Amino acid sequence: MKTKEAVAKLREGKKRKFGQSLDLIVNLKAFDVRREALNTFIILPHGMDKKFAAFFSKRNDKITTITEEDYVKYRDLKDIKKLARRYDMFLATAPLMSKVATKFGRVFGPMNKMPSPLAGIIPQESDDSIANMTDKMRKAVRVKNKEMSIKIRVGKENMNDPALIDNVDTAIKELEKKLPKGVDNIKNIMIKFTMGQPVILGEKK
Repeated sequence: MKTKEAVAKLREGKKRKFGQSLDLIVNLKAFDVRREALNTFIILPHGMDKKFAAFFSKRNDKITTITEEDYVKYRDLKDIKKLARRYDMFLATAPLMSKVATKFGRVFGPMNKMPSPLAGIIPQESDDSIANMTDKMRKAVRVKNKEMSIKIRVGKENMNDPALIDNVDTAIKELEKKLPKGVDNIKNIMIKFTMGQPVILGEKK
């Protein structure tokens, strides 16, 4: 099924009371998860609405800021988990990353929320640096798998169909480039809204 037809089929599903995400699911084959697991980013052509926060040395009125003085609010793991769920992505400057990793890394790491050079670490706490990085992060999706399946969010229900189609097709092409055997590592590809049934895009023989 072509991406355009698959997205149209998803639109026929039951409407929910919240804005659903569009997930791309790529099931793998002939892939050694222990040796070949991916940990990278893909940049999509169309950005998504995301909530950002930043670990900075001082308050900034351009973004929700968490300073070192605020760390006492996150004594327990449950408090750190709440913070991680509250925001889609986090920024930080390089000099602060050691303390951020020490305090938040054990929760943020497994949840793919740690700032990184590709999406999150900025050179300075300036308005330009914040604007440039958040614009990039709206289009960035992290690819990290520990099993024979890759699931990434490539859009939201409120985006128009051409944008969703473009994001899906771009993500598939980029994943093919990053897999060690390219298309030969792909068993099948599906897309789904958060609460909807998956639609199969393609299956490799």
